[in-house]
Amino acid sequence: MGMITDWPSLAACQNGDPDALFVQGAEQNVAKRICRSCPVRYECLADALDNRIEFGVWGGMTERERRALLRRHPQVTSWRKMFEAAMKKNAKEKAGKDKVLVTTAT
Repeated sequence: MGMITDWPSLAACQNGDPDALFVQGAEQNVAKRICRSCPVRYECLADALDNRIEFGVWGGMTERERRALLRRHPQVTSWRKMFEAAMKKNAKEKAGKDKVLVTTAT
């Protein structure tokens, strides 16, 4: 399963007030809650990180959180590719665990 290219059309915030994601202080925590159940949270975050978007809550992270993440991982050239690789790895590990469970259950 790869990341979705047309992610904005599936975003949880698509029909809400866009200004609600460009707030400051404690209101950012409210904005981040919108992202918690979003089906394209990682696509959104990868886009914000790859494009160095400076303002607003994207993918459940504030601008300050994204800046800190970028500083901690300057070697990452494509967050989208990194997230895709992590998703594939997790899917393989999950499939391996499922296979072990089936094998030991019989």
